[in-house]
Amino acid sequence: MLFPLLRCFGAALLAGAVGGPAAAQPQGPAGASAASTLTTPYVQAELLAQAPQGLVPGATVWLGLKITHQPEWHTYWKNAGDSGLPTELRWTLPPGLVAGDIAWPTPQKFPIGQLANYGYEGTVLLPVPVQVAPDFRPPAALVGAATVPIELQASWLVCRKECIPEEGRFVLKLPAQGSTASHGAEFEAALAAQPAPLTDAGTVTAEADRLQVRADGLPAAAHGKTLGFYPETGEVIRNGAVAGQDWTQAWTGGVWTASLPLDPQRSASPAVMPIVLALEGEDRRAAARAGQPVAWRIEAPVQGSWRAVAAPAGVSPALQAALDANRAAAEGTAAAAPAAPGTRTGLVAALIGALLGGLLLNLMPCVFPVLAIKVLGFTRQAHDGAGHRRAALAYTAGVLLSFLALGCLMLALRAAGAQLGWGFQLQSPAVVAALAALFTLLGLNLAGVFEFGMLAPAALSQRQLRHPVANDFLSGVLAVLVASPCTAPFMGASLGLAISLPAAQALLLFGALGLGLALPYLLAGFVPAVARLLPRPGPWMDTLRRLLAFPMFATVAWLVWVLGQQSGIDGAAALLMLLVAGSAVVWAMTLRGRARLALGGVLAAALVGLAAVLGPAVLREAAPGPAQAAMGERWQPWSEARVAALQAEGRPVFVDFTAAWCVTCQVNKHGALADAGVLADFDARRVGLLRADWTRRDPAITAALAALGRSGVPVYVLHAPGRPPQVFSELLSARELRAALARL
Repeated sequence: MLFPLLRCFGAALLAGAVGGPAAAQPQGPAGASAASTLTTPYVQAELLAQAPQGLVPGATVWLGLKITHQPEWHTYWKNAGDSGLPTELRWTLPPGLVAGDIAWPTPQKFPIGQLANYGYEGTVLLPVPVQVAPDFRPPAALVGAATVPIELQASWLVCRKECIPEEGRFVLKLPAQGSTASHGAEFEAALAAQPAPLTDAGTVTAEADRLQVRADGLPAAAHGKTLGFYPETGEVIRNGAVAGQDWTQAWTGGVWTASLPLDPQRSASPAVMPIVLALEGEDRRAAARAGQPVAWRIEAPVQGSWRAVAAPAGVSPALQAALDANRAAAEGTAAAAPAAPGTRTGLVAALIGALLGGLLLNLMPCVFPVLAIKVLGFTRQAHDGAGHRRAALAYTAGVLLSFLALGCLMLALRAAGAQLGWGFQLQSPAVVAALAALFTLLGLNLAGVFEFGMLAPAALSQRQLRHPVANDFLSGVLAVLVASPCTAPFMGASLGLAISLPAAQALLLFGALGLGLALPYLLAGFVPAVARLLPRPGPWMDTLRRLLAFPMFATVAWLVWVLGQQSGIDGAAALLMLLVAGSAVVWAMTLRGRARLALGGVLAAALVGLAAVLGPAVLREAAPGPAQAAMGERWQPWSEARVAALQAEGRPVFVDFTAAWCVTCQVNKHGALADAGVLADFDARRVGLLRADWTRRDPAITAALAALGRSGVPVYVLHAPGRPPQVFSELLSARELRAALARL
């Protein structure tokens, strides 16, 4: 009865649901011991040394961390690219030994959709020169000892589709006298893989949106070859640019030139750019086999002028906290690491969480209007058991297929490099406006202003009556559309995991969510006892139907408010005027005779004119106003830089990841987060309060959510000095918050 027009809205709503995925959830360390070798599920790391003449005063010896990756896993170069972190080595050496910088071997490029990273897979040795002082003598405590201890604290980020920060402490004993040369071949290969320095620096010219590069001194072995471009300075070029499409290179005699696109979010403007130009593919492998250089390094002065830059990017606070926790764990002060997300146990737990989360979605205010309508439909068919079962199966099919369609859309956008999360379609003003129009129609229908049969051709109306299963299926689709702004308890971790899992496992999680949402109605259709609990049909049903119009109109009011957060007060006012004009057209279509044709035509023409004039104001995404940016004296806008600044002061930080279209967020905002006792505890402990507003697409917030293992809001995180971030439940309680604050 209620949903014949949903077929017209469905395609438009899904077509407008575009999002702007992200990094996967960091895990704890695999552990480390004070030995020269560490093995984790993802890498084997070993501390090596090369001292052919021993610790001779004035000599240079080599130390290095050798990392052997599991298939498909990689670690990062000095410039990690669009994500990731370079490997860090922190040495503890006896006096008289001074460690230099890592002699980074030539990396390779890892494209990820529209992004790209730089790093290593397979086996890589990161060599470090250690200078022995001319007056070096073993420390007094070591005089007469056969060996000198070398200690290394190393941290690295190892990634496949998910990223695992790891840490290890290594100890190696070098002979105080005599040689250590058992790994000479490996160090020679690692040093040969270094880019060879060029005496001719070349030139780099910065233009409006491109970088023009010229290299004159490349050897004849490189002439005519396709070269890879690896900038040592991050956040300058668009790393994911495809050679031959987004950037070009050419040889003119012995001169190599290239034109590369700058990163739209560029945050660095170097005066000198160190650049590595490397052979690629079979050319690199052939040069390596022949013992010839595979890459060349230039330090080119930058000519031209840089345009204004974006704010500098920083490491996600959650990722940095995870690394800090790993470091503490490596020193024996933290708990054991959690299981990797791809394990069978983790997937089963996530499926159970998704099922429970979908079940609890039925209690969310987003879904209540649709469920109320379904209960009304059950009552109308109180004695039709077969009809109940057909309706339950059709509704379940609509829910499951809609969840899987949303999952496929999110995974497709993830593969394309987009950043998005649960409820991403509500970040589009077009989708919000379309939903407001749909719920206005449903509210007018429930209030008795019109019946869909009055508006539809007779043939279509009769077809709907003959096929009521279609209405049940479409009501399942609508339930998913209105449920997506909500993140119920147990859903957060499952959705965050789904974004990082392989497609098949991720779709299993989305299917479990859908099954949880449909389960009550499915059970009601197949358990006669449930139907017998419903009251008998009677005149009260018409009263209930009209009463249900008000939750629909309340949903419209909420959607208009959401659009006001996105398009400003003018956009919200324009949408209200269009909804009123549209309602007038619907009312005119209920008239009879010439009045319907004449008045309906005039009002429809007025609606089209208003849409042409006011439509752009509805769809425009307005910039945040001063009041929104300020957020009051207590709460401040979130940014990674602000989190880092507050933590540098030694203050705890509480972050509220929220959105205007998230009903649960608003309940918590005016409930637990407004509790006088909670606010007093915040003030007493000087907790910095930050609010990350995800009403509109914000890649920085999306990345921060992904680092926490979440893909939707609400998310509440407490950053305490020296501790990993604490993530609270989606349904926040004042008692839970105060208990956490009391432990600070």
